Amino acid sequence: MAKKRDRRSTPTSANRNSRAESSTQRDQRIGSDSDRKLVPILVLFFIVSVAVSVIVYRFKYSSPTHSGESHSYGNQRDLVNADMNYQDVLTENSKVSENTSRRHYDYPVLGYITPWNSRGYELAKRFNSKFTHLSPVWYDLKSQQTSLVLEGRHNADRGWISELRKSGDALILPRVVLEASPVELLTKKKQRNKAINLIVTECKEMEYDGIVLESWSRWVAYGVLHQPSMRNLALQFIKQLGDALHSASERNGKQQLQLIYVIGPPHSEKPQEHDFGPKDLESLSEAVDGFSLMTYDFSSPHNPGPNAPLKWIQVSLSMLLGSSSNRAKSLARKILLGINFYGNDFSLSRGLGGGAILGRDYLALLEKHRPGLQWDENSGEHFFVYVDDDGIRHAVFYPSLKSISLRLEEAHSWGCGISIWEIGQGLDYFFDLL
Repeated sequence: MAKKRDRRSTPTSANRNSRAESSTQRDQRIGSDSDRKLVPILVLFFIVSVAVSVIVYRFKYSSPTHSGESHSYGNQRDLVNADMNYQDVLTENSKVSENTSRRHYDYPVLGYITPWNSRGYELAKRFNSKFTHLSPVWYDLKSQQTSLVLEGRHNADRGWISELRKSGDALILPRVVLEASPVELLTKKKQRNKAINLIVTECKEMEYDGIVLESWSRWVAYGVLHQPSMRNLALQFIKQLGDALHSASERNGKQQLQLIYVIGPPHSEKPQEHDFGPKDLESLSEAVDGFSLMTYDFSSPHNPGPNAPLKWIQVSLSMLLGSSSNRAKSLARKILLGINFYGNDFSLSRGLGGGAILGRDYLALLEKHRPGLQWDENSGEHFFVYVDDDGIRHAVFYPSLKSISLRLEEAHSWGCGISIWEIGQGLDYFFDLL
């Protein structure tokens, strides 16, 4: 935006006297008067210069989240706040800005899409320009007797990919989950090479832009990461896969294939032996293009509560990135902070559980129970309580414009991107914040 320049008047020259002044005292008086006139001009110039510098700095380095907020539909309607009611959600959730291609968050944005929720495919096309990466959840790498097989091509939708590439620049990186036995995969060179070859070949044949790999949680479940030797082999495998993808030519011959790796948050303030930590991040930083950090699912039916408390997110980032050094800042750019677009409906009666809910489920509950929405300051999330037809009390935690906005601000303060699980589960006006 062009800035209006301040017009500063220059001092007019004193009228020259045709008569020469011979007195030295008069000369000094004139010099003194000129200096006094010059001082306020210099002060004014300094003040204006500083003001212009501040304006330029704020314009250039202002938070993308903040710079776009005033343009989003939710902010224009004053919907991004802690004080909200169910009527506003029901009335406004499907409304977005006319310009759906404008991005308000300038760091990378990864959106997951699941084949069992077709709404995600439609939203990916509609809000294509909001994303830098899209990851359809399509593939599993499994053991098959003594060999390996990559399953999932039947999920792939080439027509959908073609439509996306016509309307936007988001990279397509399908998710691959390593279901294969880690002992066989990691300890045998032939198996490692086979797995990498299957993945790289699939990327080339299907013209993907790379993959999102999920394996750490599987390896934790198998208990192999407690052993230093196996942990080193695990890290080496990820590096080898990243190098192989980077060496492969992407569809246009100009950009290398990318590897985004899924990592979990620490389970406590004291890192456990199997947690993905700062040393692992540093070790993989050259081979991996991004790390999808799963900062959600904090609570469970056995321990009902918020989905992703803001303080827990802050602790997770602090433990992973540590100091504010330049190195930590450079690594932060590769973190994709996880944001859930789903919620949870927990039973508050012992043993009756609960589970995830999607946007449509949330709207149905609001319409039926007309609850009072409450803001939990500690977690930075909205929730409500209702009683079902059997007289059982429930607590529902579901994202809101306010909760998402706070997490975007937190990610931006660290210099992180974001990853969304998953886009088909959210409400339309969530995308207006991106």
